[in-house]
Amino acid sequence: MKSISSLASLLIICALSVSTYPCFAENGIGFFYIVLQWPGSYCNTKQGCCYPKNGKPANDFSIGGLWPFYFNGTFPTYCNPHSSFNLSKISDLTKIMQQNWPSLACPRSDSKSLWSREWQKYGTCSESLLNQHQYFEAALNLKEKIHLLKILN
Repeated sequence: MKSISSLASLLIICALSVSTYPCFAENGIGFFYIVLQWPGSYCNTKQGCCYPKNGKPANDFSIGGLWPFYFNGTFPTYCNPHSSFNLSKISDLTKIMQQNWPSLACPRSDSKSLWSREWQKYGTCSESLLNQHQYFEAALNLKEKIHLLKILN
């Protein structure tokens, strides 16, 4: 039971059609995982949580990540160490990201280090499909389309 509570993220496979996105066949991305977490479960773990400096996030699932998965069965990470996170590229998304993709880790932060880590670890592996802005926007759009809290209610 402890492992279930420590794995508070829910994985939802968002399969994307190769015919809709023909470049998927070229670079091998089969689909993306959108990882959603319930803040209450995260905060209930041993490490606890600290709400972001800008306040408590929305009372909903929050984004934990958007992870590419290749057709060949591999789950890539850290694909381009030369592609740095640049906050100015997502400046129009930061307000909504603070509500929907907050860092709950302690000490409190403004979530920028979380977003940077997610870009470096997973976003760079989808760069042939999605630039930095498109990567974060895609995660926000998927969360909105799925609306997991409504489904569970």
